[in-house]
Amino acid sequence: MIQNTIKYMSKLILKASMGFIFILLLSVNVKSQTMEIGGMVGGSYYLGELNPALPYNQTQLAYGGLLRYNLNPRWSVKFNYYRAKVQGSDETGGSVKDRNLDFKSDINDFSLVAEFNFWEYYTGSKKNYFAPFLYGGLTYFTFKPVSYSGVELQAIGTEGQNVGFNGRSPYNQFSFALAFGFGIKYSLSKKLALAFEWGMRKTLTDYIDDISTTFYLEGQNINPDISDEILSDPTMSHDAYMQRGNDNNNDWYNITGVTVTYKFDLRSNKRCNSTSWK
Repeated sequence: MIQNTIKYMSKLILKASMGFIFILLLSVNVKSQTMEIGGMVGGSYYLGELNPALPYNQTQLAYGGLLRYNLNPRWSVKFNYYRAKVQGSDETGGSVKDRNLDFKSDINDFSLVAEFNFWEYYTGSKKNYFAPFLYGGLTYFTFKPVSYSGVELQAIGTEGQNVGFNGRSPYNQFSFALAFGFGIKYSLSKKLALAFEWGMRKTLTDYIDDISTTFYLEGQNINPDISDEILSDPTMSHDAYMQRGNDNNNDWYNITGVTVTYKFDLRSNKRCNSTSWK
């Protein structure tokens, strides 16, 4: 039931985002458009059961590339691939210390967003060379939580997924997210631009950290020599059906970074170039 709901919501979000961006593409003159290609480097963190309320706790490296399609001086469409790392533990940020759980994960973030500049901006302009902006859109991402010791957590079914406990089955290691954020753009030269961007991803999964529902083993019966069991309940102090996570709150992650881009002019003749946004 939950997986069907997630799939349905994902389709709605995808259709809405693609529809909005398609309308933007139809609303502008091709002769006035430019494209930018570039890279990003920065940091990433996550919010979930093992870090419910501490922004930038255990910040990890994030980097990647982007392609921006400038529709006019106010609107742009951007596609990015960012590679990010996130991690968390009860020791450093968790709200339930006696769980003693931890995880780390690589995230492959593919986002398509629309950007709105608060005032007119154009890379290479002597007048409109600076602008704050907002963005929003859709993200598809993959993740693979592992313990600090390097064990793949989804594969061992830490909440009883592999044995069908309480009707559970292994979760997908991909999902969708709503992407939104803000930033500042600054034109360095006729072709180069620098930008800062801060962005959140509100995901449709609660398993980035491998924690969502309840324990499935009786703590006193756990064999500490069996990694499948001890990684489910490291303190061996919980009973089956005791709360392990909160499946009412899905996980979030953040990517913050600096981008440098190079502009390509898509206009077809010199006359158009001479009447560009200035």
